Amino acid sequence: MPSSPPSCQTRGMTEQPWLVVIDGQRIFADPESDWGSAMWPDALATIGRLLPEYEGRTILTRWVPPAPGDRAGSWAAYMAAWPFADRPADDPYFDLVPELVGVDAIVVDAPTFGKWDAIRQLVGEAPNLVVVGVSTDCCVISTVLPAADAGATVTVVAAGCAGSSEENHAAALRVMGLYPPQVTVES
Repeated sequence: MPSSPPSCQTRGMTEQPWLVVIDGQRIFADPESDWGSAMWPDALATIGRLLPEYEGRTILTRWVPPAPGDRAGSWAAYMAAWPFADRPADDPYFDLVPELVGVDAIVVDAPTFGKWDAIRQLVGEAPNLVVVGVSTDCCVISTVLPAADAGATVTVVAAGCAGSSEENHAAALRVMGLYPPQVTVES
């Protein structure tokens, strides 16, 4: 983990970065969930240390399943492959973990892996983002790469991310690390 929070100033910019916490939800934190990440407790500890540094500049995202009538293309097959997650969007399994409830943050729901389209209007066209969350190899990478492609400067704090497995986490970090200077991966 960096000794101080990532800052645009350290990368030649003056804009204050936004902390984006991807999908800190029960469905990904529950060890009994098909999508539970064993890495989540350590990632959450790092997220907890970062949150005070980004007061007033934090976004918490939540994945919610697309409504049955909105499952275009591969989403119908995806939801059929993961029937345990085919629940109403307001099901408690999609709630934020208790440690994130009450945080001074904007909460954004999206029925997509990537959250860039859902947060873009909140952070502006070329923001500086610090990204953490779950899962590194799905929703995190699906947010980071489109954000960078759109002009955002993104710092991924590896210790604040949880993958579906250690191997998949490492692979996703390697891929995101291929995009400097748009994307920087920090421990």
